[in-house]
Amino acid sequence: MWKNNLSRNDWLLVAGFSAVVLCLPVILAPVGAAYPALMQKFCIFGIFAIGFNILFGLTGYLSFGHAAFLGVGSYAAVWSFKLLTMNAIPAIIFAVFCAAVFALLMGYVSLKRSGIYFSILTLAFAQMSYNLAYSVLTPLTNGETGLQLSLQDPRVLDALFVAPQPGLPRVNLFAVYTSGGGYAGFYLCAVTLIVCFFISLRIFRSPFGLMLRAIKSNQTRMRYTGFNTRPYLLAAFVISGMYAGLAGGLMAVTDPLVGAERMQWTASGEVVLMTILGGAGTLVGPVLGAAVIKYCENIFSAFSASTLENMLGFLPDVIERPLVAFFSLFVGDGWNLTLGVVFMLIVIFLPGGIMEGLRRGWALVTRRSGGGDKVPASQARPAE
Repeated sequence: MWKNNLSRNDWLLVAGFSAVVLCLPVILAPVGAAYPALMQKFCIFGIFAIGFNILFGLTGYLSFGHAAFLGVGSYAAVWSFKLLTMNAIPAIIFAVFCAAVFALLMGYVSLKRSGIYFSILTLAFAQMSYNLAYSVLTPLTNGETGLQLSLQDPRVLDALFVAPQPGLPRVNLFAVYTSGGGYAGFYLCAVTLIVCFFISLRIFRSPFGLMLRAIKSNQTRMRYTGFNTRPYLLAAFVISGMYAGLAGGLMAVTDPLVGAERMQWTASGEVVLMTILGGAGTLVGPVLGAAVIKYCENIFSAFSASTLENMLGFLPDVIERPLVAFFSLFVGDGWNLTLGVVFMLIVIFLPGGIMEGLRRGWALVTRRSGGGDKVPASQARPAE
């Protein structure tokens, strides 16, 4: 079933996506975003959004609890560093495995309901996980302080095969350091993003993906025909959770310090915004949405009142001061207001997200280049 389900255009899409991701340091240089720490965020949250899109985009089930898997993956990866080895591969595998187990348990309970009740159940699970990480599970999570490495950690495999070195060890991928915000960490995240995108494409084009779309279209009709939809929904939920756990593991690989704040409901809401902003149900849209939100966060959160005063200093004081006071609400700690405005505009004018805007722009360009030819009535598509 997986052999020949990709067309020539699909392979071109994978090749183009891979080229763009690997060339991000060059592409992002003109907009001031070509430094590894930010590009790592683009890739990690792109993986997070791709996984969420497999659940929400294909089945229509809206989860507000995916931050729980992000946190579980991060904690699992750091424990791998503390107990086994500082190599990134076992940490990533352990993060994905723990997230999959937790997603299986959470999905088994949550998928007993659908619609808003499913969303509330996932939100409740995420908040319970967040509170447990802060209080009851303090021996595992270190509570408010956060889980971090120490010199007293056993690191059994490193003790057997790696020569001891002074100071706190760093995360590595076969002697190449991935922590510290360097390009090695970025390219590890970039290659992982490409692999995750390819797997997502195979899922979209497979009979399994077609079944998920059918469930989204009319699950009630499928049940009337005697088809059991729950195993497919549970499989999609677990796959989506594994993507989130992988993203959490990569966060720990690039920065081996994790706190319970990664499991807050705001992190779950953020991935929802990323997916809808880019275009739910599309392949590239969630990655674009993640990049736009993280870029806006990086740019607008760095602005301050003094920055605005320098930018608007050419204006008379009677105009400058009200403008600075107004725009200060949308930058710095209030940058989420800017995100909210952008999100509202996208939802109102481009319900299909950024990808719909790109499709409209491409259609406009091709129409103009074609001399304004009208589409024949026989080829007209009905409104969706």
